[in-house]
Amino acid sequence: MLKVYLLRHGQTDYNAQGNKYCGRTDIPLNTKGLAQAEAVRNQLEGIPFDGVYSSPLQRAVHTARIASGQDPITDERLIELDFGQWEGKTREEFVKEDPDAWDLWEKAPEQNKAGRTGESGEEVVWRMESFFKSLTNGTYMVVAHNGVNRLFLARQLGMPLKNYRKLVQENSRITLITYDPQEGWTLEMLNANIK
Repeated sequence: MLKVYLLRHGQTDYNAQGNKYCGRTDIPLNTKGLAQAEAVRNQLEGIPFDGVYSSPLQRAVHTARIASGQDPITDERLIELDFGQWEGKTREEFVKEDPDAWDLWEKAPEQNKAGRTGESGEEVVWRMESFFKSLTNGTYMVVAHNGVNRLFLARQLGMPLKNYRKLVQENSRITLITYDPQEGWTLEMLNANIK
């Protein structure tokens, strides 16, 4: 069986400043984010990981390193959604600038590009599925991002992609998913603080 502890990285200043969309902007963890990664390490202490993977962005790499005590293998397929023109802005800001772009994304993210020039939800799901298909049986820590994690989970759980935001994944909270060839993916735990 394949068991994956799927984390979102710890808090950054963008997250703390009205939840600006970080996307591909490579910003570090803030003090709270570092503490969150330490808390995850304490929660998962004693779990032997067969591998630790992360997005190449520093906020994910540092979270993975602290939480697992190992240097993660970075994989481009785990990088955050390209938010296009929404990058570095809060939702309130970019919806005011271009409400039609947000409306298109909300109704059908699978076929519309985030921020008009970014990625579609289908593009994100394709690369995330490609990554997870490359894993063999075992127990893994995978540290990625809010957008890509939720889009991937929505598809695997049979939800329309437009409902991905109904899945909550806070900074450095634990989500556990398992894969069985007969059953597919199962969500065992979502957004948990287990100690």
